[in-house]
Amino acid sequence: MPELPDITLYLEQLTSRILGRELLRLVIRSPFILRSVEPPPSAYEGKRVTGLQRLGKRIVLRCEDELFIVIHLMIAGRLRWKPPEAKAGGKLVLAAFEFSHGSLQLTEAGSKRRASIHLVAASEQLREFERGGLEVLDAGLEDFAGRLRSENHTLKRALTDPRLFSGIGNAYSDEILHRARMSPLALTRKLSDEQVATLFTATQATLKEWIERLRLEAGERFPEKVTAFREGMAVHGRFGKPCPACGSPVQRIRYAENETNYCARCQTGGRLLADRALSRLLKQDWPRSIDEVE
Repeated sequence: MPELPDITLYLEQLTSRILGRELLRLVIRSPFILRSVEPPPSAYEGKRVTGLQRLGKRIVLRCEDELFIVIHLMIAGRLRWKPPEAKAGGKLVLAAFEFSHGSLQLTEAGSKRRASIHLVAASEQLREFERGGLEVLDAGLEDFAGRLRSENHTLKRALTDPRLFSGIGNAYSDEILHRARMSPLALTRKLSDEQVATLFTATQATLKEWIERLRLEAGERFPEKVTAFREGMAVHGRFGKPCPACGSPVQRIRYAENETNYCARCQTGGRLLADRALSRLLKQDWPRSIDEVE
């Protein structure tokens, strides 16, 4: 799922391409992508794009006459920019925003249709899409600490909870916790003030670093390779590979459709965290420390 750094890059590239431009046509190619009834897509024809913003992991396009388009890419949704002469695309293209100088296409891989578009007729209606998460890059340590300790959760859950923090998901939370040298299962209310400060610094540094990395990677090009698994990540998506800090194999905790990656030596004092599936299968044979698997 595109997270804060990815959405930031999308917004920067879209701003240079469509801000102030007239939207000629909004084409809905799949009935599953449009999750609202009013206003209709035809209401946006001929309207200029007057602003762009991020709401958590959503992208919002503001058009003339207080019309808004709220895009949520979810897990497999992506945006593509195509020149005006390009073909409409295959079955992966669920919607297209057509301008005179090009087309912004929303695609979604896989059979599950999770990405969505909501058409909104007034700014007040945007509130239903606001989850209330703190914008970490705009916050100070005191606000971060207050939000972190407002509920007693694991650090992994707290960082990825959109009601607590805005725009952070599975991938960058792994990277943040590795940089902070903290266990994903540590409880928020058991952290010392020093640990909270360390986590705050790691969170801001990780997000800022990846925004800059993605900017350099894209240059003037529209981002095409938006993925949760990026070259240069320390632990996310790198199960079994050496930790760049200590060389120990990266570990994982699997649950539902997600996977948390961490370095046992750097983050948990060498202790392996129980993987629900494997630890249940292996029982007493489940290794307790990283030394048993190296």
